[in-house]
Amino acid sequence: MPRHVAIVTDSTAYLPQEAMERHGITAVPLAVVLGDQVLEEGTEISARSVAQALQKRKPVTTSRPGPEVFAAAYRAAADAGATGIVSLHLSAEFSGTYDAAVLAAREAPVPVRVVDTGMVAMALGFCALAAADTAAAGGTLDEAVAAAEKRAQGTAAYFYVDTLDYLRRGGRIGAAQALLGSALAVKPLLQLDGGRIEMREKVRTASKAIARLEEIAVERAAAAPVDIAVHHLAAPERANDLADRLRDRVPGLGDLHVSEVGAVIGAHTGPGLLAVVVSAR
Repeated sequence: MPRHVAIVTDSTAYLPQEAMERHGITAVPLAVVLGDQVLEEGTEISARSVAQALQKRKPVTTSRPGPEVFAAAYRAAADAGATGIVSLHLSAEFSGTYDAAVLAAREAPVPVRVVDTGMVAMALGFCALAAADTAAAGGTLDEAVAAAEKRAQGTAAYFYVDTLDYLRRGGRIGAAQALLGSALAVKPLLQLDGGRIEMREKVRTASKAIARLEEIAVERAAAAPVDIAVHHLAAPERANDLADRLRDRVPGLGDLHVSEVGAVIGAHTGPGLLAVVVSAR
């Protein structure tokens, strides 16, 4: 039977395809602009292609979906039987995606609640899964929104990048912070805070930074029931090794996802990204 409440998110949630199919979640794609080409994330360009372009210093930018793309997704959900839609998106500090969804929601055939989760990657994905679980259990539109917002409040995302230069180029971190990191030859540990990327710590070497990333994740998880995601860009061995260590060290671990980020996030972080999302159940 059709779900009473449908869940829409965007492609930066990086949810496993199997999870999206099982929960009936729709992901509206963002795009990467590579030279004069506008390429849809997930179908027309890979993160690895973006990494290669960045390494060659080719111009790479990203683009939000247009309101018409959201309008089509909302119509499709309504046609499939949804009587309400929860539309969950990456931080409005990063993208105009939320604004585009709000515009489309005004003309949707059923009520749509658009939520700026303040998150990205599986920090957003876990919010979408929480809303979907609530909807599947017969929850109302308001209850599904509340479940997503509660999950966002209990979720933290920490990440390591080899250089702040890509974040600086895309305007996702201040030039002063980026230059400071370069001048001191430090390896930055960053976190999501209030929907923005903030510096958490500066560590002298890559190996120490990754070890510290692990410690921060373990401290955040403590003994509580949590789900964890480990993301990377062009660093699968680092990601798998970190995931193995977290599996051994987090006593309340539920689901553990390991995946490469998509082209949009990859365009802003560059190769070498390693991220950990810790989400309280």
